Amino acid sequence: MDILAWMDIALQKAEESLRAGEVPVGCLFIYNNEVRATGNNTVNETCNATRHAEINCIDQVLKFCTEKHLAYETVFHNLDVIVTVEPCIMCVSALLQLQVRSIVYGCANDRFGGCVSVLQVPKFYDPKIVIRGNVKGEEAMRLLQNFYKGVNPNAPEPKVKKGRNAKGTWSTESNSFFNSEFM
Repeated sequence: MDILAWMDIALQKAEESLRAGEVPVGCLFIYNNEVRATGNNTVNETCNATRHAEINCIDQVLKFCTEKHLAYETVFHNLDVIVTVEPCIMCVSALLQLQVRSIVYGCANDRFGGCVSVLQVPKFYDPKIVIRGNVKGEEAMRLLQNFYKGVNPNAPEPKVKKGRNAKGTWSTESNSFFNSEFM
């Protein structure tokens, strides 16, 4: 398997996501040295926070297994995941439970990364999965930076709770739970 060539295809999927107004993450699931699933985030399109590129690919592989009358366990155990950004905690948990053969990712995910950046999810499992990061990571990071330069039109409006001061602590002058004798 030529990891760099596969990552180039995943980066193209990430660019498609960026053009569609989604977080630019591209993903490939490789089985028997063939692309079995391609995915990108569809969170904004579907208004569903779980529709990450990896989850969309999992759905495609399950459909493939059903159509070809294959045991999904066998397929996933022989499947390599190529994704432009370190999978989040949810996605890496799903991939570990499915026991994919390997996960190769581009850049780290400092907000939600489940391989190493935020939480080392593999420590909770007995993984025999090879995980490799920083494959064309700079290219993947540039796509993320381009996305976050703009504004996500589907992001909810920030809500400021009444009774909080600028630092996010309760004010004793508001209708707060605590009064000055407790402070």
